[in-house]
Amino acid sequence: MHQPLRVALFTDSFHETNGVARVSREFAAFAGRANLPFFSVHAGPETAVSRNGTVYSMDLKRSVASFPLDKDLNCDPLLNRYRNRLLREMADFQPDVVHITGPGDLGVLGFWIAHLLKIPLAASWHTNLHEYAARRLHGALAFAPARVRGSLAGASERWSLKALLAFYRLAHFTMAPNPTMVKILQASTGHPSYQMDHGVDLRQFTPAAERRRSGPFRIGYVGRLTPEKNVRAFADLQAQLQAAGQTGFQLVLVGDGLERDWLRRHLPGAELPGVLHGDQLAAAFAALDAFVFPSRTDTFGLVILEAMACGVPVLVTPQTGARVGIRDGVEGFLSEDFAAGILALMGSETRRLEMARAARAFACTKDWDGVFQAVYQTYADAMLTRAVRDRLPPGLFTDVAAAEPARLNAGQ
Repeated sequence: MHQPLRVALFTDSFHETNGVARVSREFAAFAGRANLPFFSVHAGPETAVSRNGTVYSMDLKRSVASFPLDKDLNCDPLLNRYRNRLLREMADFQPDVVHITGPGDLGVLGFWIAHLLKIPLAASWHTNLHEYAARRLHGALAFAPARVRGSLAGASERWSLKALLAFYRLAHFTMAPNPTMVKILQASTGHPSYQMDHGVDLRQFTPAAERRRSGPFRIGYVGRLTPEKNVRAFADLQAQLQAAGQTGFQLVLVGDGLERDWLRRHLPGAELPGVLHGDQLAAAFAALDAFVFPSRTDTFGLVILEAMACGVPVLVTPQTGARVGIRDGVEGFLSEDFAAGILALMGSETRRLEMARAARAFACTKDWDGVFQAVYQTYADAMLTRAVRDRLPPGLFTDVAAAEPARLNAGQ
């Protein structure tokens, strides 16, 4: 039997509460279920290596020099001090490919490890950091004239994107969660780029066992409460619903971030339970009548799939909806006029239930096992292309060519 590919994942988020961390944890869990050799390297409270079956996990404690990039994302400029120890760990593990999730401290460390070991480097794109930077700057310059704010934010976005793409050019091949970003990476790096879909845990995120028959119409959101998520749109939504004569609704905004205090002041009747995990999070999704995701910057939005898996119609911007593949009027609505969509659902329970069933059916096509089986196939395909082979030492791919992708399950 051919040996499966041995993967070393260097991820900037693993224990945190964000989309990259969720994907990384699901990746490791899949490798464990499939008995695949997998080594996850990420930040943690203490530096230590552990093993569970075929899956190795190495936590690296960040130094006092680390600084926050966001509420749950830090960067340690001294993380390279672990390089020699990692080289020893990797010499024992013998990875066929290093996979990094972005340009953070772990991504840079993963790049150096792949470079020193002279093995293929894959880089996946998960966050539109350039758009985040522009929106943060625009908000920080609230005192400046609108024209100045727009000009500086636009310049920030362009230069941030240029810097990000320069980093991704270091990889031998790249992956992204939507076709638009795949094309941008392919054109900008000159290296092969592939689509890496996102998935959902269909066992955890399920529709409520019994439908509520009374109470307010619950409109929800899950994610960071930050400017780039455009969460202030909920104040406009509330005002528009009230202007339309609707009072029997409840806003439920799950998460934390810079905008939480603003939302508490401007949405006095809203529920703001903070960050939820596990069964509590799944129950919060399943209790909703509609899910609104106003962000225009997300490359995909895992929480959208989680809401859909719970049988909840979704209302998203056209940009985000196109990236996920949602059909307007089927699984939800693709429009920035969120009030119109909510009023349509409030006015017809039959239509809401039809969309709920369609949303669940859509989510059922996005299970994590299928997602990561496709990722392993991408590794195998990319590593056999001439564009990748020509950038690495001759003879490196003798074993890789014979390695079987991750279709191998336990016992096969």
